[in-house]
Amino acid sequence: MHSHLLPGIDDGSPSPEVSLQLIRGMAELGYKKLITTPHVMWDIYRNTQESIQAAYNTLQSTLKSQGVPITIHAAAEYYLDEHFVQLLDSDTPLLTLKNNLVLIEFSFISSPFNLKEILFKLQIKGYQPVLAHPERYLYLSSSKGFYDELKDLGCIFQVNLLSLTPYYGKGVTELAHYLVKKNYVGLLGTDLHHQRHLEALQNAGSGLMTTVQRLLDTGGIMNHSL
Repeated sequence: MHSHLLPGIDDGSPSPEVSLQLIRGMAELGYKKLITTPHVMWDIYRNTQESIQAAYNTLQSTLKSQGVPITIHAAAEYYLDEHFVQLLDSDTPLLTLKNNLVLIEFSFISSPFNLKEILFKLQIKGYQPVLAHPERYLYLSSSKGFYDELKDLGCIFQVNLLSLTPYYGKGVTELAHYLVKKNYVGLLGTDLHHQRHLEALQNAGSGLMTTVQRLLDTGGIMNHSL
């Protein structure tokens, strides 16, 4: 429910051919549905519903021509910047994971000073915020109470599968397992951008699957509902 597989519109797949290769690899791992979430980050990736739809159409045509039996849905990963606030203020429909679920992210350096205001505005507009990879905001490691605040504010936490392995480094792994222990994880995603991510998933081993199964057994993981 979090991947960057639409070709040529962000820092994920650069072409339909690469998208096809990555998706075939995901299918071999057992995935049957992929929710692609290209960045909407106005200083870098000025994606709109139109640009995302165009890339989605290209990908769908490629998959159909190659007979790849996998379901693709296009949503977005919205960076909490001024443009995002403008989208909310103008009542521009947001691309959702499903129903009213909106994937959001913010800076890996510091959280927005008006984060609570933006989250409140998002919910007033009828959306449910899904915070992408909260375990990767390492500055929160010294103020873990902020996770409690975000949870109380109505955020669903989406943890990257590779964060449950050493892939991103010790600090990220520790925060990911902290969120697991707190029963704060609501969604799991690959955040797949490129071949290195795919290979890391392919080589993750039984340790990752043990953690995932434990999460699934809690009944708190929502992926099956998307």
